[in-house]
Amino acid sequence: MEEQKHTNEEVESSEVNSASKYVKMKPFVFLIMILSLIVATVGITVFSLTIGKEKVGEMANPQRSEFAKLYLAYDKLKQEYYKDIDQDAIVNGAINGMLDALGDPYSDYMNEEEASQFNESISSSFQGIGAEIQERDGVITVVSPIKNSPAEKAGVLPNDKIMAVDGKDIKGLSASEAVLLIRGNKGTKVTLSIKRGESAAMDITIVRDEIPIETVYAEMMDDQVAHIIISSFSTNTYDELLDAINEMNSQGMKALVLDVRQNPGGLLNSAIDISTLFVEDGKPIVQVDVRGEKDVTTASPGERVKVPVTLIIDEGSASASEILAGALSESANVPLVGVNSFGKGTVQTVNDLPDGSNIKITTAKWLTPDGNWIHEKGIAPDYVVEYPSYAMLAPLDPSMILKENQSSEAVQNAEEMLKAVGYEVGKVDGNFDAQMTAAVKKFQSDNKLASTGELTGESSFILMDKLRQKILNEDPQLLKAKEVVLELLKK
Repeated sequence: MEEQKHTNEEVESSEVNSASKYVKMKPFVFLIMILSLIVATVGITVFSLTIGKEKVGEMANPQRSEFAKLYLAYDKLKQEYYKDIDQDAIVNGAINGMLDALGDPYSDYMNEEEASQFNESISSSFQGIGAEIQERDGVITVVSPIKNSPAEKAGVLPNDKIMAVDGKDIKGLSASEAVLLIRGNKGTKVTLSIKRGESAAMDITIVRDEIPIETVYAEMMDDQVAHIIISSFSTNTYDELLDAINEMNSQGMKALVLDVRQNPGGLLNSAIDISTLFVEDGKPIVQVDVRGEKDVTTASPGERVKVPVTLIIDEGSASASEILAGALSESANVPLVGVNSFGKGTVQTVNDLPDGSNIKITTAKWLTPDGNWIHEKGIAPDYVVEYPSYAMLAPLDPSMILKENQSSEAVQNAEEMLKAVGYEVGKVDGNFDAQMTAAVKKFQSDNKLASTGELTGESSFILMDKLRQKILNEDPQLLKAKEVVLELLKK
């Protein structure tokens, strides 16, 4: 939302007329006038130094009564702290404290550096790992990795909790503060200590890269069913989607599976524009509730998708993704496939401050067309399809050497991965036994690697790639969505 600031300047003009003649007066009268002028000047000066002084003081120090305690605390720090204070850090901390006191993880203060990072993230590209994060109860939590990003390729998943960055404990940091530690130049490495579920924390090292802000990916599957992924809702997403739809139409699209899994959201207007492609003119898309006052946005006239559609959602589908899901489900009868969505039903506005910092404030909540507030509940799919268990495995650390006679959770992950891609590992129990060694050797031989029987380095990378490819090729949610949309096509 663009914030406009208006300054009203009051200009006082006076008309000056030159005297057309000299004024003559008696010396006594002139002297009396001079004395009167001196007395008046003294009076005005005294007034300025008494009554006026208080007014000037008020203008220079505009203290509002509710901030009296804050000013007192600041003055005490400045006067009595045992060393010089960092004024900017103190002021930034005070603003952070106000926003933290709201108990709202979506309202945030960003100092100049953090605001610059934020603005960069909504531009055409940025450098980092490519993951949407959020602070929840003092813990930095992954909402969703960006599609094809280094974070996704390294195995980062929604709901992973980031406990440390390069060994530094980040508990208690805001999301903006954590971003400053996680982001960095292309080619540099960052190590995240991640806790997944009840498992012990594990380290994942990720090589940062250029993260392009491409938000739409399209492919034609068999039976002329198009699969279009929307990874986020940015300024250009609507146009990208139109291009993808036109491309799929040119290839003979008969049905469409729309996919917003692991899409953390984005711009409200983008979600509304995209919803309009699927919702009949005049039907509701979303209700925005500002302190009880509801504004209903309806679909406007324009281009429409004319083929049957299904939409896939998961626990990483948040915010704008849920606006789209709610609109399509309730106003267009589009079936939803997958698992329950994330549950973010609020709207934020970013307000730029004069020094380059900004504050992001929750300014409204949004409701689905039927008036449902999905906050912290999410949207339930019409067809529940869980991910296979192997899709939720923790990634391997390629710097570790897993070998015979070891027992650990990492070994158990490796056993489950090898089993998922078709190798006989025996009992999956976290013990690296002789059968596991034989399975690793066969895997290495099949992939033209040295058959050492030890799982590390390139062997670990290739195993994770094979598993990722299996997940893509045997995606149960996508297969179900395709099945459902083909049934719609027959009607």
